[in-house]
Amino acid sequence: MMRKAILVVTILVASQISHAQGADTTKAVELKSVTITATRSEKIPMKVGRSITVLSTSQINNSGANTMAELLSQQEGIYIVGTGQTPGQLQSIFTRGANSNQTNILIDGVKISNPSSTDNVIDLSEISLANIDRIEIVRGSHSTLYGSSAIGGVINIITKKNKTPGINTDLEIISGTFGSGTSLLAENIGLNYTNKDGLYVNAGVYNIDVIGLNATIDTVTNPNDYKHNHTDKDGFTKTDLFGKLGYSNEKWDVFASYKNVNQKTDLDKGAYNDDDNYISKIQRNLTTYGGLYKINNKFSVTYTGGMTDFKYVFTDDSSQINIAGFYDGIYFTGKHKANVSNNELQANFKLKGINGVLGGGLLHEKMTFNTYFYSNTFGVYESTQNLDSLKINVKTINQFAHIDLDGSIIGNKYKAFAIGLGVRNTKHDLFGYNLTYEVNPSLKVREGSLLFAAYSSGFNAPSLYQLYAPEKDFISGISRGNKTLKPETSSSYELGYKQKINDNITFTMSYFKTIVQNSIDFVYLWNKSKSTVTLDYGDYRGETYMNIGKQTNQGLEVAIQSKVSGKLWITGNLSLISGKLDYSPSNIDNSHTQGNHVQLFASGAFINKEEETIGLVRRPSTANVGLTYKPNIKLSLVMNVRYVGPRSDIYFNATSGPFGALGTTGVADYSLTDMDISYPIIKNLTATLRVENIFDIKYNEIYGYSTRGRGIYLTLRYNKSSFPHI
Repeated sequence: MMRKAILVVTILVASQISHAQGADTTKAVELKSVTITATRSEKIPMKVGRSITVLSTSQINNSGANTMAELLSQQEGIYIVGTGQTPGQLQSIFTRGANSNQTNILIDGVKISNPSSTDNVIDLSEISLANIDRIEIVRGSHSTLYGSSAIGGVINIITKKNKTPGINTDLEIISGTFGSGTSLLAENIGLNYTNKDGLYVNAGVYNIDVIGLNATIDTVTNPNDYKHNHTDKDGFTKTDLFGKLGYSNEKWDVFASYKNVNQKTDLDKGAYNDDDNYISKIQRNLTTYGGLYKINNKFSVTYTGGMTDFKYVFTDDSSQINIAGFYDGIYFTGKHKANVSNNELQANFKLKGINGVLGGGLLHEKMTFNTYFYSNTFGVYESTQNLDSLKINVKTINQFAHIDLDGSIIGNKYKAFAIGLGVRNTKHDLFGYNLTYEVNPSLKVREGSLLFAAYSSGFNAPSLYQLYAPEKDFISGISRGNKTLKPETSSSYELGYKQKINDNITFTMSYFKTIVQNSIDFVYLWNKSKSTVTLDYGDYRGETYMNIGKQTNQGLEVAIQSKVSGKLWITGNLSLISGKLDYSPSNIDNSHTQGNHVQLFASGAFINKEEETIGLVRRPSTANVGLTYKPNIKLSLVMNVRYVGPRSDIYFNATSGPFGALGTTGVADYSLTDMDISYPIIKNLTATLRVENIFDIKYNEIYGYSTRGRGIYLTLRYNKSSFPHI
């Protein structure tokens, strides 16, 4: 697989580079590019000893991506499952092979999650590309600066603030199709007023309506079968409303923002299993606020905070099962609610050869859900569940410090050497204290080149559901939630090199390895008095979450950007990922299992001996290479190709134990080619024609689910600034 990926990266064409019409802005963009996420202070990415990507507004606009998942998938080290499905379906991120709940997603520095879900993960389909100023991606463990979940990396989505003084207008409309009978229509309206003294107001709306594909693959071949002629196209609608008020000058940078998300998605029951009456609705109200006060050029204080309330409602109504009009008689609905507040205060200081940050914060998470099930298949049966009275919540208090030192402290002849040191202390209501730290030395080999290494520890706290889910087995009394869970802890190693050959060529390379201890898995428990080969349904003793394994990820990332001429740019990246899982009976907490047999739902294996699984589900090696060509001052041609290597996926194996469990199956590799043609129709109005999956490649991304075919989209983007005398 690695050899094939290396070959592909040398011959494919993808990703993109941004530039203004007819102007060479590559150099200007790089000089202005800074990252605040890598060290919680402003730094030029090429001078930071970690693997970093900063995507500007123009890069986002010219990427050809319609969704956040499509944009992030073009970056090295990131694979997002669900990107190629019909819009609105679940999209989960894997950064450097880490689990989907081990990448920290931030908006304006505030963590965004879903505490009501089983693993506290946000669905990336919830985050649109509207109102974004830039996106900063920092790969590798960063729990020292960002706490729980930052084992694989951190993605900070920074929203727009002040612009050119006056009224600024951004309008965009996208229309297209990606298969027979499908359609997509999206509108994005953004308005900004900026006063010359620093006051600004932003407001906008993003809306998308999709008539999609059947999300599952249809395997019904009998033309007389009811389902053969009544497959369901899965639609998606989404509306984001956002506003921001702020003030920015040389001393102050303060803001308050609000975002409302409403979306509705048609769902299916599972792999190869269509459903015509299953929908989900998401509503999120997000308020973020903060302020920076620069005391002088050496000291500043920053406060960052956010509050979010989240509601997820899903309803699976009865479905018609035959031409006579009979229904299956089953109805199920559930409502998940979550509230999160996050507040942090930090102080930054700069002295000769020293750049540091001290801070602390409080995170408070709450969740509840209630469900109702009705069936009249074999007589009327009803059941309800309501967790409101449990008042499930957890508080996390943290203190952190990070300092960058360079050799100039000792003397100018040592200034090429630098080292970053960091530590965080976290106190969680249930698992108590956790200490993480990092050591990050770097050496400026020569002008424009940096050799760096990093060792960092990390952690991932159990979700509220994993800790508190109240369902109990009526025989053993063992609950699904496990309050004795410990956080997943990690040790990450990285060795990298950055080279800016000249103003036209940059090159980065990183090798990494991450070992995660105390991995949390969902397990079945079975009667300890019988052997595993003789178990039957009556031997069931419950299900729960347990710290039970060790996961190892390692890989190599390479990225290059090259301006071949004034008209031609080429970029590319390669990510090689491998990993394994190790399980041992010695890891089992027998006080919680009562000594019963433990069966992994993820594989069906019983943990009665040492187990090792080579390869990680849904973690392929990937490659992106891109070509941007401007034959004249107006016309822009961009070709993108993405390669995804072979990997394994999961399916339900009914033969694994009495209840069945997940099995794995291989999924073939694929390559997709996209092309964008942009041309300014009139002043301030640009049209872009995008052809996605040009060759209409048939491929599988998720076992049993369909993927988009050839898509054609037309985008009209209007951008105008007025300059009143104010």
